[in-house]
Amino acid sequence: MPLLPVDAPVPPPGIPPLLATADADRRAGGPYAAAAVLARALYPRASAATIAARDIELRAIAPDLPVPMARTTLSDTVARPERILIPAPQRTLRVANGFAEFVAATLTGPASFLVTGFAEADFADREIIEVLVRRVPDLTILTCDLSGWSEKGPAPFWGGPADDGPAGYRAAVEWCQERGCHHAVIDLGTRGLALAEPDGDDWWAMVHAVAVGLGSLEREEEAEELLGRARAATTDPARHSTMAYTSAMLLTRHHDPARRDLDAALSWVNIGIALCGLLPDRPDRAMKLGFDLNGKALIQARRGRTDEALDLVEAALALADTDLPPDAQRIHRLVLRANRAQLRVARGELEEALADLDAVIAADPGYPDYYIDRGNLLLRLGRADEAVADYREAARVGPPFAEAYFNCAEVRYTRGDLEGALADLDYALELDPDFVDALVNRAGLLTAAGEHDRARADVDHGLTVDPDNAYLLCALGQIEQACGDVVRARAAFDRAVRRDPSLPLAWAGRGVLAYERGEVDAAIADFGRALALTEDPGLLFNRALALRAAGRHPEAEADLARAHTLAPDDPEIHAALTTPPPTTTPQTTP
Repeated sequence: MPLLPVDAPVPPPGIPPLLATADADRRAGGPYAAAAVLARALYPRASAATIAARDIELRAIAPDLPVPMARTTLSDTVARPERILIPAPQRTLRVANGFAEFVAATLTGPASFLVTGFAEADFADREIIEVLVRRVPDLTILTCDLSGWSEKGPAPFWGGPADDGPAGYRAAVEWCQERGCHHAVIDLGTRGLALAEPDGDDWWAMVHAVAVGLGSLEREEEAEELLGRARAATTDPARHSTMAYTSAMLLTRHHDPARRDLDAALSWVNIGIALCGLLPDRPDRAMKLGFDLNGKALIQARRGRTDEALDLVEAALALADTDLPPDAQRIHRLVLRANRAQLRVARGELEEALADLDAVIAADPGYPDYYIDRGNLLLRLGRADEAVADYREAARVGPPFAEAYFNCAEVRYTRGDLEGALADLDYALELDPDFVDALVNRAGLLTAAGEHDRARADVDHGLTVDPDNAYLLCALGQIEQACGDVVRARAAFDRAVRRDPSLPLAWAGRGVLAYERGEVDAAIADFGRALALTEDPGLLFNRALALRAAGRHPEAEADLARAHTLAPDDPEIHAALTTPPPTTTPQTTP
C-alpha cells in the first residue's frame, strides 16, 4: 500500500475509491484523530466476529463507537485511582497492528484514505499510518499537511465534556496515559501545566503523568528536570514521596545502562518511604508505602539482593492485607504477587512462583503479560505444551503481541520444527520489524537453510537498530563464514567479542572459524574461553576435535567423556567416543 503525499486535500486521478477523509491534527482530535475517522468509516461494514477480535483496539482509537467489550482486564472494572498499570511504549504499536488487521479484514477491495493535517499528527496516528502502509496493501493512504484546526483547548476525544481549562487538559492526559500514548501525554500535559495553578490537584496530576511519559520515551533527564521544578513548588509529603519514587525508577530503568545508578535510586526510594510515614490516612499510607517498598524491591533485586527484595514485597503484601479494605487496590495486590513470583523464580522456588502466577491470572485473565511470565516459567519446568498455550493466550486476550510469537518460535525450534519456528518469527517481525532478538533468531535459521541474502538483510536491519548487538555480530560472522569470506567473518566475531566478552557464542563462533582455517591452538583457546562461561556439550565436543588435531588426545578424550555425560543421546558425541574419526567438522553453535 503506498503512502502518497499530496499538496491539496483532493485525491489525484487514478486513485482507488475514497473511503474517508480525516484531519490528523492532534490539536483538533487527539492522538488517534485520523485513525478514529477510518475506524468509524469501516465499523458499519465489519462483521461481529471481526469487531470482537479487535474490540480493545477499536475502543482505544474511537471510544465513541458502540463496541461490545469482548476482551476485558481488571483495569476496565475498577475506579481510575486503582488503575496503576501504565502501558509500555510498545502498546501503541500493538494497537496499530490490531487495527491494521481489522482494516484488512473489513476492506472488500482497493480503497483510499485521505489524511490532512499530517504535519501535526500525533506519534500514535503516524505509527498507525506506517503500519497500515506496511501491512494493508488494499488501502492507499494520501497525506496532506493542510489542517482546519484553530487555536483552542483539547477536543473531547476521550468522550468527556469539552473543557479548555486545566481540568480538560488533565482529563485528556489521563485518557492518553491509560492507553500508552506517551507523546500525547507530554504534549497535552505541558500545555495544561501552563494553565494550572502550581501545586493544585490538576497541576500535580499532569506533572506526574508528564514525568512518567518522558521516562517511558527515554527522556529521563527532561523528566528529572520537571520533577526538580515540581519539588520547588510543593511541601506536600505525599507528592514529594511520589516524586522520590519516580526519580528512583528513572535511575533504575534508565535506557542507557551507563546512566543507571542503583545507589542513588536507593537513596531516593528511601526518602519516599520515610515521607510515607507522615501521611495521616491509613489506607492511603498503606498504598503509597506498599508502592515504594515494591520499588525498593526492584532496586535490591538489580543489586543482586534477591532475598531482601522478596522480604520487601512480602512486607508490601502484608501491609495491603492489614491496612487496606478487603476489596481495595486489587491491581496493586496482583502486581505485588506477580513480582513475588519473579523473585521466587530467581530463588529457584518454581512451584511457589507458579502458584502465585496461577492466582494472578485467575484474578485478571484478560491481562496478557502474566501469561508470558507463566509461559516462561512452565517452559523452565519442562511443560512446553502448557507454555505454548499461555503464549497463544497472551496473543489472544490483547492486541497483537510480538513477544508471544517469538517465544513460540523458540519452543518450536527446540522441537526441531524449523518451518513452524520460522513462521512464528516471520509474524513477530511483521508486527515489529525492529524486534532485534527475532531478527537474530530468524537470521540464524535462514543461514542454516542457506538463505544467506535474507539472513544478511535481517542482520543489516538489526544493526541499524542496535549497532553493537553482539548476537547480531555473531550472526553476521556465521553468514560471512557460510559465504566463504573468512576475513569478514573473523572481523564480525572479533567485534562481537569486544562488544560482549561474556557471550559464549562469540568465542565459539571464532573458535569454529579458527579450526576450519587450521589454527587449532587459537581454536582451543577460543573454545576454552567459551567453556569458562558455560559448560556446554557442543563446546566440549568442538574443543575435543581441536585437541585431537593438536595431538592432545588425553585432554580430548576427557572433553568427549564430559560431553557424553551432559548429552548422552547426542549421536556425534557417541560416535566420536566409540570410533574416533580422523577429521570431524566442529558444531557451529554451542
